[in-house]
Amino acid sequence: MKMENMKNLLSSNTYPGRGILIGLTPDGENIAMAYFTMGRSVNSRNRIFIEDGDGIMNKAFDPTKMVDPSLIIYAPVRVWKNITIVTNGDQTDTILDFIKEGKTFEEALATRTFEPDPPNFTPRISGIINRNGNKTAYKLSILKSMYGDESGVCRYFFDYDAPKAGIGHFIHTYNCDGNPIPSFSGEPEPVNILNDLENFSAEIWDNLNNENKVSLFTRFINIRTGEVKSRIFNKLG
Repeated sequence: MKMENMKNLLSSNTYPGRGILIGLTPDGENIAMAYFTMGRSVNSRNRIFIEDGDGIMNKAFDPTKMVDPSLIIYAPVRVWKNITIVTNGDQTDTILDFIKEGKTFEEALATRTFEPDPPNFTPRISGIINRNGNKTAYKLSILKSMYGDESGVCRYFFDYDAPKAGIGHFIHTYNCDGNPIPSFSGEPEPVNILNDLENFSAEIWDNLNNENKVSLFTRFINIRTGEVKSRIFNKLG
């Protein structure tokens, strides 16, 4: 298995879109997660992350410039008991509602599809972390159109039930920039995870394309204690 680092993956790609990274720190102490947004339009770039309880929300930086909030304003991160959910859309709340009803991540996403934004049909990417005592597992998913055909949806799920120290998995909405923008393809990319939250965060934020990057949220969750450390980065504000 070829391991990458986030610096190489991000610095060589001007537009991966929105991305989710989850993995285990090299010391095995923390589950690490990151979620970032990028944008090409004024509407997409006019956003910041703000804290919302144990999670975060998107918010318009300048409300007078907000054109259409439907695919822009949502809660990327929600926390319920020992479960953390991270997504690139309002499916965060769909997953949360299903989990509260005793249903599964997969059942929730079976009710959802890609975003209605032709010609890109932006994929919906989602992740879930389950910290159960000293055992932590996570899953990732991507819902995307059938090769750009809006009449069909492809749903892919990736289950990591025994995370390995120092290894994470990175999934993003687009392979690269384009018109239309090509959807992410293949499995989540295996990447090296750093032990320190500040270095982990900087490796991502500093290597996102400066013109297109919008916001970044990072978090370390201690597997034994549940202690949480988080960081928010916004280009605006």
